[in-house]
Amino acid sequence: MSGSLPRGGAAAAATRLRAVSFAAPLALALAAAGGAGAAQAGLSSAYCDTESRLSVAEKDRLLRVAGVVRAELQRSNADVAIVSRSGLDLARWDIRHSHAGIALRQGADTPWAVRQLYYACDEGQPRIFDQGLAAFILGSDQPDRGHVSMVLVPRPAALLARAAQDNALAISMLAGRYSANAYAFSTRYQNCNQWLAELLAAAWAGITPGPEARAQAQRWLATQGYEPTRVDVGWPLVQWLGAAFSPWLHNDDHPAEDLAAAQYRISLPAALERLVRAHETGAERVQICYAGAYLLVRHGWDTGAQHEACGPEAADERIALD
Repeated sequence: MSGSLPRGGAAAAATRLRAVSFAAPLALALAAAGGAGAAQAGLSSAYCDTESRLSVAEKDRLLRVAGVVRAELQRSNADVAIVSRSGLDLARWDIRHSHAGIALRQGADTPWAVRQLYYACDEGQPRIFDQGLAAFILGSDQPDRGHVSMVLVPRPAALLARAAQDNALAISMLAGRYSANAYAFSTRYQNCNQWLAELLAAAWAGITPGPEARAQAQRWLATQGYEPTRVDVGWPLVQWLGAAFSPWLHNDDHPAEDLAAAQYRISLPAALERLVRAHETGAERVQICYAGAYLLVRHGWDTGAQHEACGPEAADERIALD
């Protein structure tokens, strides 16, 4: 992934980056809704503060998780993978993974480097970053319990590999304005997973870089029956409070009927995985959950009844983290 796009090492050290899920600013906005004038600025400062709160033990555990993820990718028959991880606890909305990127066996600076969209807090805009796999896993907001999913695209996967390495295409698919709850069929805003959905569409549909690339990708997704994730907010007032108090939540790109039903249709990793499974014959899935001193590895598309709570089942391989 050569070119001028920032790398995840030095760039990440100099720039505060966030994979902003819709739930985090929503929760912060509700907490601030009763406050005074500078609530929105306070939200930006609070959520963009990337000062690490991880202990040495927590970092070590996540690095061990990253090692298992890397080993699974290395032993696979894939040169391309869609890698997703959990962030904040989104169980309330029945969401396991919140952030996804595309990884190549021959990555930018290191094998399986992840290309993804992050919100660059210092710049106040979304950017595309190439990040090592360990740093990608360390971005989780839950160091003691979490989930990682890999959809392995069998060789040759030339279309996806070429698109993932095309800097001009990656930038053409990048919106100027970020919204964590971006509507999947509007070009007004974009979230991290929506950028990846559009990049995948460009790869399969043969879309070339240009000012109309995003619109073309969204039209192709619609014709292919792409189903973004439906998120039920539960109460219309919550939608409006979130948009009023958070710089990362917007309602003006969503259909009126969705707002009336207090729901959003947004791109999340689960929708991306269904999309890849439908368009890449032979795509395989590896799921990893970690909880405290162990992690579980599960091969296959079946999640399992206990996997949400990281409870072992017969199909799981258990690996000690301590």
